[in-house]
Amino acid sequence: MTFAELLEQVGSMGHFQIIHVMLLVLPILLMASHNILQNFTAATPRHHCHIAVELLRVSIPMDVNQQPEKCLRFISPQWQFLLDANATTTNGSEMDTEPCQDGWIYDRSVFTSTIITEWDLVCHSRTLKQLAQSIYMAGVLVGAMVFGSLSDKFGRKSLLIWSCLQMAITSSCAAFSPNFTTYCVFRFLTGMALSGINLNCMSLSVEWTPTKHRAAVSMVTGYSYSIGQFILAGVAYAIPNWRWLQLAVSVPYFIFFFYSWWVTESARWLATAGKLNQALQELQKVARINGRKEDDKLSVEALRASLQKEISSVKSIHTAADLVRTPSIRRISCCLCFVWFSTSFAYYGLAMDLQNFGVSIYLIQVIYGAVDIPAKLIGFFVISFIGRRVTQASALILAGLAILSNIFVPQDLQTLRTLLAVFGKGCLAASFNCAFLYAGELYPTVIRQTGMGFVNTLARVGGIVAPLVRMTSEYLPSLPLIIYGVAPIVSGITTCFLPETRNMPLPDTIEDVERQ
Repeated sequence: MTFAELLEQVGSMGHFQIIHVMLLVLPILLMASHNILQNFTAATPRHHCHIAVELLRVSIPMDVNQQPEKCLRFISPQWQFLLDANATTTNGSEMDTEPCQDGWIYDRSVFTSTIITEWDLVCHSRTLKQLAQSIYMAGVLVGAMVFGSLSDKFGRKSLLIWSCLQMAITSSCAAFSPNFTTYCVFRFLTGMALSGINLNCMSLSVEWTPTKHRAAVSMVTGYSYSIGQFILAGVAYAIPNWRWLQLAVSVPYFIFFFYSWWVTESARWLATAGKLNQALQELQKVARINGRKEDDKLSVEALRASLQKEISSVKSIHTAADLVRTPSIRRISCCLCFVWFSTSFAYYGLAMDLQNFGVSIYLIQVIYGAVDIPAKLIGFFVISFIGRRVTQASALILAGLAILSNIFVPQDLQTLRTLLAVFGKGCLAASFNCAFLYAGELYPTVIRQTGMGFVNTLARVGGIVAPLVRMTSEYLPSLPLIIYGVAPIVSGITTCFLPETRNMPLPDTIEDVERQ
Protein backbone atom coordinates (compact mmCIF):
# COMPACT_ATOMS: atom_id res chain seq x y z
CA MET A 1 0.00 0.00 0.00
CA THR A 2 1.35 3.42 -0.95
CA PHE A 3 0.90 6.60 1.07
CA ALA A 4 -1.61 7.81 -1.55
CA GLU A 5 -3.71 4.72 -0.79
CA LEU A 6 -3.41 5.41 2.94
CA LEU A 7 -4.82 8.90 2.35
CA GLU A 8 -7.79 7.36 0.56
CA GLN A 9 -8.27 4.97 3.48
CA VAL A 10 -8.45 7.81 6.04
CA GLY A 11 -10.92 9.90 4.08
CA SER A 12 -9.44 11.19 0.84
CA MET A 13 -10.43 14.87 0.45
CA GLY A 14 -12.56 15.07 3.59
CA HIS A 15 -13.32 17.63 6.27
CA PHE A 16 -9.78 17.50 7.60
CA GLN A 17 -8.18 18.36 4.25
CA ILE A 18 -10.59 21.24 3.66
CA ILE A 19 -9.95 22.77 7.09
CA HIS A 20 -6.23 22.09 6.80
CA VAL A 21 -5.93 23.86 3.44
CA MET A 22 -8.01 26.82 4.61
CA LEU A 23 -5.73 27.35 7.62
CA LEU A 24 -2.64 27.18 5.43
CA VAL A 25 -3.80 29.59 2.73
CA LEU A 26 -4.42 32.41 5.20
CA PRO A 27 -0.70 33.20 5.69
CA ILE A 28 -0.25 33.01 1.90
CA LEU A 29 -3.07 35.54 1.56
CA LEU A 30 -0.87 38.34 2.89
CA MET A 31 2.34 37.32 1.14
CA ALA A 32 1.61 39.68 -1.74
CA SER A 33 1.32 42.46 0.82
CA HIS A 34 5.01 42.00 1.58
CA ASN A 35 6.41 40.98 -1.81
CA ILE A 36 5.13 44.09 -3.57
CA LEU A 37 4.62 46.30 -0.52
CA GLN A 38 7.27 48.77 -1.67
CA ASN A 39 5.06 49.80 -4.58
CA PHE A 40 3.29 51.81 -1.89
CA THR A 41 5.66 52.20 1.08
CA ALA A 42 8.47 53.25 -1.29
CA ALA A 43 6.40 55.17 -3.83
CA THR A 44 8.17 58.25 -5.19
CA PRO A 45 5.84 61.29 -5.27
CA ARG A 46 6.46 64.44 -7.30
CA HIS A 47 9.11 66.55 -5.63
CA HIS A 48 11.40 69.52 -6.09
CA CYS A 49 14.04 71.39 -4.10
CA HIS A 50 12.91 72.94 -0.83
CA ILE A 51 12.00 76.48 -1.87
CA ALA A 52 9.34 78.88 -0.66
CA VAL A 53 6.27 78.61 -2.90
CA GLU A 54 6.35 82.28 -3.86
CA LEU A 55 9.96 81.88 -5.08
CA LEU A 56 9.41 78.63 -6.98
CA ARG A 57 9.30 80.20 -10.46
CA VAL A 58 12.55 82.10 -10.04
CA SER A 59 14.44 79.44 -8.07
CA ILE A 60 13.84 76.15 -9.92
CA PRO A 61 14.15 75.46 -13.67
CA MET A 62 11.38 73.67 -15.52
CA ASP A 63 11.75 70.27 -17.22
CA VAL A 64 10.51 69.37 -20.72
CA ASN A 65 6.97 68.90 -19.33
CA GLN A 66 7.03 72.35 -17.75
CA GLN A 67 7.18 70.85 -14.28
CA PRO A 68 9.76 71.93 -11.68
CA GLU A 69 13.02 70.01 -11.95
CA LYS A 70 13.26 67.32 -9.28
CA CYS A 71 16.93 67.62 -8.38
CA LEU A 72 18.17 71.05 -9.52
CA ARG A 73 17.77 74.67 -8.53
CA PHE A 74 19.21 77.95 -9.77
CA ILE A 75 22.36 79.07 -8.01
CA SER A 76 20.79 82.51 -7.68
CA PRO A 77 17.17 83.60 -8.20
CA GLN A 78 16.29 84.41 -11.82
CA TRP A 79 14.01 87.41 -11.34
CA GLN A 80 13.61 87.92 -15.08
CA PHE A 81 11.21 84.94 -15.16
CA LEU A 82 8.71 87.06 -13.22
CA LEU A 83 8.96 89.78 -15.85
CA ASP A 84 9.05 87.52 -18.91
CA ALA A 85 5.92 85.39 -18.98
CA ASN A 86 7.08 83.72 -22.22
CA ALA A 87 10.32 82.37 -20.77
CA THR A 88 10.92 78.83 -22.01
CA THR A 89 12.52 75.73 -20.60
CA THR A 90 15.55 76.39 -22.76
CA ASN A 91 15.93 79.83 -21.20
CA GLY A 92 15.89 78.24 -17.76
CA SER A 93 18.24 75.39 -18.58
CA GLU A 94 20.88 77.82 -19.81
CA MET A 95 21.20 79.32 -16.33
CA ASP A 96 23.69 78.02 -13.78
CA THR A 97 22.15 75.36 -11.57
CA GLU A 98 23.16 73.22 -8.62
CA PRO A 99 21.79 70.16 -6.80
CA CYS A 100 19.24 70.70 -4.06
CA GLN A 101 20.94 71.89 -0.89
CA ASP A 102 18.14 72.19 1.67
CA GLY A 103 16.09 69.06 1.11
CA TRP A 104 12.95 68.55 -0.94
CA ILE A 105 9.27 69.37 -0.93
CA TYR A 106 7.03 66.40 -1.76
CA ASP A 107 3.54 66.15 -3.18
CA ARG A 108 1.60 64.47 -0.36
CA SER A 109 -1.77 64.39 -2.10
CA VAL A 110 -1.55 60.60 -2.66
CA PHE A 111 0.95 59.36 -0.07
CA THR A 112 1.25 61.24 3.20
CA SER A 113 4.49 59.44 4.01
CA THR A 114 6.78 56.88 2.35
CA ILE A 115 10.33 55.76 3.03
CA ILE A 116 11.27 58.00 0.09
CA THR A 117 9.88 61.15 1.68
CA GLU A 118 11.04 60.24 5.19
CA TRP A 119 14.66 59.56 4.32
CA ASP A 120 14.93 61.64 1.11
CA LEU A 121 15.72 58.69 -1.18
CA VAL A 122 15.60 60.80 -4.33
CA CYS A 123 18.07 62.27 -6.81
CA HIS A 124 21.57 61.05 -5.87
CA SER A 125 20.02 58.58 -3.37
CA ARG A 126 17.29 57.27 -5.68
CA THR A 127 19.03 53.90 -6.26
CA LEU A 128 18.55 53.08 -2.57
CA LYS A 129 14.88 52.43 -3.32
CA GLN A 130 15.78 49.51 -5.60
CA LEU A 131 18.46 48.44 -3.14
CA ALA A 132 15.86 48.06 -0.38
CA GLN A 133 13.74 45.77 -2.58
CA SER A 134 16.80 43.76 -3.62
CA ILE A 135 17.80 43.33 0.05
CA TYR A 136 14.31 42.06 0.84
CA MET A 137 14.51 39.57 -2.05
CA ALA A 138 17.97 38.54 -0.85
CA GLY A 139 16.33 37.68 2.47
CA VAL A 140 13.76 35.58 0.64
CA LEU A 141 16.64 33.84 -1.15
CA VAL A 142 18.53 33.08 2.07
CA GLY A 143 15.31 31.89 3.70
CA ALA A 144 14.66 29.49 0.84
CA MET A 145 18.10 27.93 1.29
CA VAL A 146 17.95 27.79 5.09
CA PHE A 147 14.34 26.80 5.76
CA GLY A 148 14.13 24.38 2.85
CA SER A 149 16.76 22.01 4.22
CA LEU A 150 15.81 22.56 7.87
CA SER A 151 12.19 21.55 7.31
CA ASP A 152 13.34 18.27 5.73
CA LYS A 153 15.31 17.59 8.94
CA PHE A 154 13.00 18.96 11.66
CA GLY A 155 9.57 18.82 10.05
CA ARG A 156 7.21 21.17 8.23
CA LYS A 157 5.18 22.22 11.27
CA SER A 158 8.12 23.32 13.46
CA LEU A 159 9.59 25.51 10.73
CA LEU A 160 6.15 26.96 9.91
CA ILE A 161 5.65 28.00 13.54
CA TRP A 162 9.08 29.63 13.71
CA SER A 163 8.64 31.38 10.34
CA CYS A 164 5.28 32.88 11.36
CA LEU A 165 6.79 34.21 14.59
CA GLN A 166 9.82 35.66 12.81
CA MET A 167 7.58 37.22 10.17
CA ALA A 168 5.33 38.83 12.77
CA ILE A 169 8.17 40.29 14.83
CA THR A 170 10.56 41.49 12.12
CA SER A 171 7.95 42.93 9.78
CA SER A 172 6.34 44.80 12.68
CA CYS A 173 9.73 46.12 13.78
CA ALA A 174 10.30 47.44 10.26
CA ALA A 175 7.40 49.84 10.84
CA PHE A 176 9.33 51.45 13.70
CA SER A 177 12.70 51.70 11.93
CA PRO A 178 14.52 54.92 12.87
CA ASN A 179 16.66 54.91 9.72
CA PHE A 180 17.07 53.31 6.32
CA THR A 181 19.74 50.81 7.41
CA THR A 182 17.59 49.42 10.21
CA TYR A 183 14.64 49.21 7.84
CA CYS A 184 16.67 47.12 5.37
CA VAL A 185 17.83 44.75 8.13
CA PHE A 186 14.26 44.04 9.24
CA ARG A 187 13.09 43.69 5.64
CA PHE A 188 15.84 41.12 5.04
CA LEU A 189 14.69 39.08 8.04
CA THR A 190 11.07 39.43 6.90
CA GLY A 191 12.02 38.04 3.49
CA MET A 192 13.68 35.05 5.15
CA ALA A 193 10.54 34.31 7.17
CA LEU A 194 8.31 34.63 4.12
CA SER A 195 10.24 31.83 2.39
CA GLY A 196 9.77 29.57 5.38
CA ILE A 197 6.02 30.21 5.45
CA ASN A 198 5.65 29.74 1.72
CA LEU A 199 7.63 26.50 1.48
CA ASN A 200 6.03 24.80 4.47
CA CYS A 201 2.46 25.86 3.74
CA MET A 202 2.77 24.49 0.21
CA SER A 203 4.37 21.22 1.34
CA LEU A 204 1.83 20.63 4.12
CA SER A 205 -0.98 21.27 1.65
CA VAL A 206 0.41 18.95 -1.04
CA GLU A 207 1.47 16.13 1.30
CA TRP A 208 -1.98 15.81 2.91
CA THR A 209 -3.86 16.04 -0.40
CA PRO A 210 -4.81 12.99 -2.50
CA THR A 211 -3.32 12.87 -6.00
CA LYS A 212 -6.50 13.70 -7.91
CA HIS A 213 -7.19 16.81 -5.80
CA ARG A 214 -3.72 18.37 -5.81
CA ALA A 215 -4.42 20.64 -8.80
CA ALA A 216 -7.52 22.06 -7.09
CA VAL A 217 -5.61 22.72 -3.88
CA SER A 218 -2.84 24.40 -5.88
CA MET A 219 -5.43 26.66 -7.52
CA VAL A 220 -6.88 27.61 -4.12
CA THR A 221 -3.47 28.58 -2.76
CA GLY A 222 -2.71 30.48 -5.96
CA TYR A 223 -5.96 32.42 -5.74
CA SER A 224 -5.25 33.31 -2.14
CA TYR A 225 -2.12 35.15 -3.30
CA SER A 226 -4.15 36.92 -6.01
CA ILE A 227 -6.79 38.00 -3.51
CA GLY A 228 -3.93 39.31 -1.39
CA GLN A 229 -3.09 41.76 -4.16
CA PHE A 230 -6.61 43.19 -3.96
CA ILE A 231 -6.31 43.41 -0.19
CA LEU A 232 -3.01 45.26 -0.51
CA ALA A 233 -4.50 47.82 -2.91
CA GLY A 234 -7.43 48.45 -0.57
CA VAL A 235 -5.35 48.65 2.61
CA ALA A 236 -2.75 50.90 0.93
CA TYR A 237 -5.50 53.23 -0.29
CA ALA A 238 -6.99 53.44 3.21
CA ILE A 239 -3.60 53.86 4.92
CA PRO A 240 -1.36 56.29 2.99
CA ASN A 241 1.23 56.42 5.78
CA TRP A 242 3.98 53.84 5.21
CA ARG A 243 4.58 53.00 8.89
CA TRP A 244 0.93 52.24 9.62
CA LEU A 245 0.64 50.32 6.34
CA GLN A 246 3.69 48.22 7.20
CA LEU A 247 2.20 47.46 10.60
CA ALA A 248 -1.25 46.65 9.20
CA VAL A 249 0.08 43.85 6.97
CA SER A 250 2.37 42.50 9.71
CA VAL A 251 0.21 42.12 12.82
CA PRO A 252 -1.99 39.31 11.35
CA TYR A 253 1.04 37.01 11.39
CA PHE A 254 0.87 36.95 15.19
CA ILE A 255 -2.54 35.30 14.76
CA PHE A 256 -1.11 32.85 12.23
CA PHE A 257 1.68 32.03 14.72
CA PHE A 258 -0.76 31.14 17.48
CA TYR A 259 -2.97 28.84 15.43
CA SER A 260 -0.04 27.22 13.56
CA TRP A 261 0.55 25.17 16.74
CA TRP A 262 -2.63 23.26 15.85
CA VAL A 263 -1.60 22.53 12.26
CA THR A 264 -1.13 18.80 11.67
CA GLU A 265 2.39 17.66 10.84
CA SER A 266 2.87 15.79 7.56
CA ALA A 267 2.42 12.07 8.20
CA ARG A 268 4.34 11.45 5.00
CA TRP A 269 7.35 13.32 6.42
CA LEU A 270 6.98 11.59 9.80
CA ALA A 271 7.06 8.19 8.08
CA THR A 272 10.13 8.99 6.00
CA ALA A 273 11.81 10.37 9.15
CA GLY A 274 11.20 7.04 10.91
CA LYS A 275 8.63 8.45 13.37
CA LEU A 276 6.00 5.80 12.76
CA ASN A 277 4.12 6.21 16.04
CA GLN A 278 3.58 9.91 15.40
CA ALA A 279 2.63 9.25 11.79
CA LEU A 280 0.09 6.69 12.97
CA GLN A 281 -1.41 9.14 15.47
CA GLU A 282 -1.79 11.81 12.80
CA LEU A 283 -3.41 9.38 10.34
CA GLN A 284 -5.84 8.13 13.01
CA LYS A 285 -6.73 11.72 13.88
CA VAL A 286 -7.39 12.51 10.23
CA ALA A 287 -9.57 9.41 9.90
CA ARG A 288 -11.65 10.47 12.94
CA ILE A 289 -12.11 14.01 11.61
CA ASN A 290 -13.13 12.63 8.22
CA GLY A 291 -15.61 10.27 9.86
CA ARG A 292 -13.91 7.09 8.68
CA LYS A 293 -14.25 3.93 10.77
CA GLU A 294 -11.23 2.22 9.24
CA ASP A 295 -8.79 4.06 11.51
CA ASP A 296 -8.71 1.05 13.90
CA LYS A 297 -7.14 -0.99 11.09
CA LEU A 298 -4.12 1.26 11.19
CA SER A 299 -1.22 0.09 13.30
CA VAL A 300 2.50 0.64 13.45
CA GLU A 301 3.05 -2.81 11.94
CA ALA A 302 0.63 -2.14 9.08
CA LEU A 303 2.16 1.26 8.51
CA ARG A 304 5.66 -0.21 8.49
CA ALA A 305 4.64 -2.89 6.01
CA SER A 306 2.86 -0.36 3.76
CA LEU A 307 5.68 2.17 3.74
CA GLN A 308 8.68 -0.16 3.79
CA LYS A 309 10.55 1.65 1.00
CA GLU A 310 9.93 5.07 2.55
CA ILE A 311 11.18 3.88 5.95
CA SER A 312 14.28 2.30 4.42
CA SER A 313 15.19 5.66 2.91
CA VAL A 314 15.85 6.95 6.45
CA LYS A 315 19.04 4.91 6.50
CA SER A 316 20.45 7.23 3.88
CA ILE A 317 21.54 10.75 4.76
CA HIS A 318 20.13 13.14 2.19
CA THR A 319 21.81 16.44 1.38
CA ALA A 320 21.63 19.12 -1.26
CA ALA A 321 24.07 17.04 -3.31
CA ASP A 322 21.20 14.61 -3.99
CA LEU A 323 19.65 17.28 -6.21
CA VAL A 324 22.33 16.59 -8.84
CA ARG A 325 23.64 13.12 -7.91
CA THR A 326 21.37 10.97 -10.11
CA PRO A 327 20.48 11.59 -13.81
CA SER A 328 16.73 12.14 -13.50
CA ILE A 329 16.91 14.35 -10.42
CA ARG A 330 19.76 16.30 -12.02
CA ARG A 331 17.72 16.96 -15.17
CA ILE A 332 14.71 18.01 -13.08
CA SER A 333 16.82 20.40 -10.99
CA CYS A 334 18.46 22.00 -14.02
CA CYS A 335 15.17 22.54 -15.86
CA LEU A 336 13.41 23.89 -12.77
CA CYS A 337 16.28 26.35 -12.28
CA PHE A 338 15.38 27.98 -15.60
CA VAL A 339 11.64 27.87 -14.90
CA TRP A 340 11.75 29.45 -11.45
CA PHE A 341 14.40 32.04 -12.22
CA SER A 342 12.71 33.37 -15.36
CA THR A 343 9.20 33.32 -13.87
CA SER A 344 10.27 35.40 -10.86
CA PHE A 345 12.62 37.56 -12.92
CA ALA A 346 9.98 38.62 -15.44
CA TYR A 347 7.17 38.75 -12.84
CA TYR A 348 8.91 41.24 -10.55
CA GLY A 349 10.22 43.15 -13.55
CA LEU A 350 6.58 43.93 -14.36
CA ALA A 351 5.00 43.97 -10.88
CA MET A 352 7.42 46.46 -9.31
CA ASP A 353 7.01 49.10 -12.03
CA LEU A 354 3.47 50.34 -11.38
CA GLN A 355 4.27 54.05 -11.26
CA ASN A 356 5.36 54.15 -14.90
CA PHE A 357 1.90 53.50 -16.35
CA GLY A 358 0.72 57.06 -15.89
CA VAL A 359 -2.54 56.13 -14.11
CA SER A 360 -3.55 55.54 -10.50
CA ILE A 361 -1.16 53.12 -8.82
CA TYR A 362 -4.10 51.65 -6.89
CA LEU A 363 -6.02 50.97 -10.10
CA ILE A 364 -3.05 49.27 -11.72
CA GLN A 365 -2.57 47.11 -8.63
CA VAL A 366 -6.22 46.04 -8.79
CA ILE A 367 -5.92 45.26 -12.52
CA TYR A 368 -2.74 43.28 -11.90
CA GLY A 369 -4.55 41.29 -9.24
CA ALA A 370 -7.70 40.84 -11.32
CA VAL A 371 -5.88 39.32 -14.30
CA ASP A 372 -4.71 36.48 -12.05
CA ILE A 373 -8.28 35.20 -11.68
CA PRO A 374 -8.91 34.15 -15.31
CA ALA A 375 -5.22 33.30 -15.84
CA LYS A 376 -5.09 30.85 -12.93
CA LEU A 377 -8.53 29.43 -13.74
CA ILE A 378 -7.45 28.65 -17.29
CA GLY A 379 -4.20 27.29 -15.92
CA PHE A 380 -6.13 25.04 -13.53
CA PHE A 381 -8.14 23.45 -16.34
CA VAL A 382 -5.05 22.95 -18.49
CA ILE A 383 -3.17 21.48 -15.50
CA SER A 384 -6.06 19.14 -14.67
CA PHE A 385 -7.02 17.92 -18.14
CA ILE A 386 -3.88 18.28 -20.25
CA GLY A 387 -0.95 18.30 -17.87
CA ARG A 388 1.60 20.26 -15.88
CA ARG A 389 4.29 20.37 -18.57
CA VAL A 390 2.06 21.94 -21.23
CA THR A 391 0.74 24.52 -18.75
CA GLN A 392 4.21 25.51 -17.57
CA ALA A 393 5.70 25.80 -21.05
CA SER A 394 2.80 27.67 -22.66
CA ALA A 395 2.46 30.16 -19.78
CA LEU A 396 6.15 31.07 -19.96
CA ILE A 397 6.30 31.36 -23.74
CA LEU A 398 3.13 33.49 -23.96
CA ALA A 399 4.43 35.77 -21.21
CA GLY A 400 7.71 36.27 -23.05
CA LEU A 401 5.96 37.05 -26.33
CA ALA A 402 3.67 39.60 -24.64
CA ILE A 403 6.63 41.39 -23.06
CA LEU A 404 8.59 41.43 -26.33
CA SER A 405 5.55 42.78 -28.19
CA ASN A 406 5.70 45.97 -26.13
CA ILE A 407 9.00 46.82 -27.80
CA PHE A 408 7.12 47.56 -31.02
CA VAL A 409 4.25 49.54 -29.43
CA PRO A 410 4.75 53.35 -29.44
CA GLN A 411 5.01 55.05 -26.05
CA ASP A 412 1.89 57.16 -26.67
CA LEU A 413 -0.30 54.02 -26.90
CA GLN A 414 -0.34 53.57 -23.15
CA THR A 415 -3.57 51.53 -23.10
CA LEU A 416 -2.18 48.89 -25.45
CA ARG A 417 1.13 48.79 -23.61
CA THR A 418 -0.71 48.33 -20.32
CA LEU A 419 -2.87 45.52 -21.74
CA LEU A 420 0.17 43.63 -23.02
CA ALA A 421 1.94 44.04 -19.67
CA VAL A 422 -1.17 42.87 -17.80
CA PHE A 423 -1.52 39.84 -20.10
CA GLY A 424 2.14 38.97 -19.58
CA LYS A 425 1.78 39.33 -15.82
CA GLY A 426 -1.26 37.04 -15.88
CA CYS A 427 0.69 34.36 -17.74
CA LEU A 428 3.53 34.64 -15.24
CA ALA A 429 1.07 34.32 -12.34
CA ALA A 430 -0.25 31.12 -13.93
CA SER A 431 3.34 29.96 -14.37
CA PHE A 432 4.07 30.55 -10.67
CA ASN A 433 0.91 28.66 -9.72
CA CYS A 434 1.90 25.68 -11.83
CA ALA A 435 5.57 25.80 -10.77
CA PHE A 436 4.76 25.29 -7.08
CA LEU A 437 2.60 22.25 -7.81
CA TYR A 438 4.94 20.87 -10.49
CA ALA A 439 8.12 21.13 -8.41
CA GLY A 440 6.40 19.56 -5.39
CA GLU A 441 5.36 16.60 -7.53
CA LEU A 442 8.71 16.17 -9.26
CA TYR A 443 10.89 16.00 -6.15
CA PRO A 444 10.59 12.95 -3.84
CA THR A 445 9.55 13.35 -0.20
CA VAL A 446 13.04 12.74 1.21
CA ILE A 447 14.44 15.83 -0.56
CA ARG A 448 11.24 17.71 -1.43
CA GLN A 449 11.85 20.66 0.85
CA THR A 450 15.52 20.78 -0.10
CA GLY A 451 14.51 20.84 -3.74
CA MET A 452 11.80 23.43 -3.18
CA GLY A 453 14.28 25.55 -1.27
CA PHE A 454 16.76 25.22 -4.13
CA VAL A 455 14.35 26.31 -6.88
CA ASN A 456 13.00 29.07 -4.62
CA THR A 457 16.57 30.27 -4.30
CA LEU A 458 16.79 30.65 -8.05
CA ALA A 459 13.44 32.46 -8.05
CA ARG A 460 14.73 34.96 -5.50
CA VAL A 461 17.89 35.50 -7.52
CA GLY A 462 15.54 36.47 -10.34
CA GLY A 463 13.70 38.82 -8.00
CA ILE A 464 16.97 40.45 -6.96
CA VAL A 465 18.24 40.89 -10.51
CA ALA A 466 14.92 42.13 -11.96
CA PRO A 467 15.04 45.74 -10.65
CA LEU A 468 18.72 46.05 -11.59
CA VAL A 469 17.97 45.17 -15.22
CA ARG A 470 15.90 48.35 -15.56
CA MET A 471 19.13 50.32 -15.31
CA THR A 472 20.13 48.96 -18.73
CA SER A 473 17.57 51.32 -20.30
CA GLU A 474 20.24 54.02 -20.10
CA TYR A 475 22.09 52.21 -22.89
CA LEU A 476 19.07 51.09 -24.93
CA PRO A 477 15.48 51.97 -23.91
CA SER A 478 14.06 48.62 -25.07
CA LEU A 479 16.86 46.47 -23.58
CA PRO A 480 15.01 45.68 -20.29
CA LEU A 481 11.98 44.41 -22.23
CA ILE A 482 14.19 42.28 -24.46
CA ILE A 483 15.81 40.66 -21.42
CA TYR A 484 12.50 40.24 -19.56
CA GLY A 485 10.92 38.68 -22.66
CA VAL A 486 13.66 36.32 -23.81
CA ALA A 487 14.20 34.70 -20.39
CA PRO A 488 10.71 33.11 -20.04
CA ILE A 489 10.71 31.95 -23.68
CA VAL A 490 13.97 30.07 -23.19
CA SER A 491 12.63 28.58 -19.95
CA GLY A 492 9.39 27.55 -21.63
CA ILE A 493 11.39 25.53 -24.14
CA THR A 494 13.45 24.01 -21.31
CA THR A 495 10.24 22.81 -19.62
CA CYS A 496 9.71 20.35 -22.47
CA PHE A 497 12.51 18.20 -21.00
CA LEU A 498 10.61 17.64 -17.72
CA PRO A 499 8.45 14.53 -17.13
CA GLU A 500 4.67 14.82 -16.84
CA THR A 501 3.24 14.27 -13.33
CA ARG A 502 -0.50 14.44 -13.98
CA ASN A 503 -2.34 11.63 -12.14
CA MET A 504 0.95 10.27 -10.84
CA PRO A 505 1.48 9.42 -7.14
CA LEU A 506 3.98 11.57 -5.26
CA PRO A 507 7.43 9.93 -5.27
CA ASP A 508 8.84 9.26 -1.81
CA THR A 509 12.40 8.20 -2.61
CA ILE A 510 15.04 9.14 -5.17
CA GLU A 511 14.73 5.62 -6.56
CA ASP A 512 11.03 6.26 -7.27
CA VAL A 513 11.95 9.21 -9.47
CA GLU A 514 14.67 7.28 -11.29
CA ARG A 515 12.26 4.43 -12.03
CA GLN A 516 9.57 6.79 -13.33
